[in-house]
Amino acid sequence: MQQRELGNTGLMFRAIGLGAMPLSISGRPDEAQAFAVIEAFVADGGNFIDTANVYGLDDDDIGHNERLIRQALGQLGAIDKVLVTTKGGLRRPGGAWVVDGDPDWLRLSCERSLQALQTDCISLYQLHAIDPKVDFRRSLEALVKLKEEGKIRYLGLSNVSPAQLEQALEFTVVSSVQNHCNLFDQRDFRNGLIDFCRARRITYIPYSPVGGHHGHVRLDQEPLLQQLAAKYQASPHRIALAWLLHKGRHILPIPGASRVASIRDSLQATNLKLGADDIAALDRLAEQ
Repeated sequence: MQQRELGNTGLMFRAIGLGAMPLSISGRPDEAQAFAVIEAFVADGGNFIDTANVYGLDDDDIGHNERLIRQALGQLGAIDKVLVTTKGGLRRPGGAWVVDGDPDWLRLSCERSLQALQTDCISLYQLHAIDPKVDFRRSLEALVKLKEEGKIRYLGLSNVSPAQLEQALEFTVVSSVQNHCNLFDQRDFRNGLIDFCRARRITYIPYSPVGGHHGHVRLDQEPLLQQLAAKYQASPHRIALAWLLHKGRHILPIPGASRVASIRDSLQATNLKLGADDIAALDRLAEQ
């Protein structure tokens, strides 16, 4: 079973995590099904779950996903077996996604997440996005202060450019970077961010690693993926995840799931070894 280290922390995790957002946003499954997804993930060896305070319907639903995960892990007796990473730096007015990197909002968000997760310290807390209206340094200072107070153990960034990551590293240690990345969106391979993360021992966490809903449709329709699925006796979804895993031992994809079958299939990507020629062919998909 492939594993990944979180940054330079010594903490090791199965190389496929769970992106829990689909369990709480619009179109979410009922609670029983959501619990079943988390249970299947843990039962099959998953131990890294990604959430955020804003994974819910709107501002009135803040913390829904965090509370759901905490309740499920509590029922499973798995609270100490799974790292739950969360994020702050957005708001959900009327269901919209609005960036807010104000230090006071980041502090309030973190403290609310601590309550929702029923913990004194969040193992990995990520800035959800950089707010162009707030000096980046001020947002980082707020998170570093929370870390100094023992409310955060490790810091991560999400939706950042290489330049922004370098700027952050001049000020603090960064353990993870979470960006949009998949077969059809390979910009972080082209701009050097993924290689930079490898060199600095920063875990790169691709979200939407199979492209989200539209990516699922495209995967199923892509001739190359159909060909490889038949060759390896695996779903196109699993092929796409295995490709990411082959691109670096610091890469930890977090596919979303709202069905048990989906997360079980995702976890099987850690057992799939692709040939070099097939990896090269998949590399070229984004150019088409």
